[in-house]
Amino acid sequence: MLRAHPSLLRELVERCETLRRHATSDDSAQTRHQLEDAAYTLCVVTGTHQLDTALSVARRQLADAMRHEQPLRQ
Repeated sequence: MLRAHPSLLRELVERCETLRRHATSDDSAQTRHQLEDAAYTLCVVTGTHQLDTALSVARRQLADAMRHEQPLRQ
């Protein structure tokens, strides 16, 4: 299975979380559209259909990537 690069996942998770928080105080069409776009992209790269599921999968994939990251050699 293909996986998105951790930096892309991290960026999308942060964007979705930020837009969600922003949407609670600013229910503008622009904010909703930006959140829908970010959520759609995150769902595509995680192979899911719901934002909450996509966030969960992305966080799990980020944690896995951190565990498998090779330490720098001196």
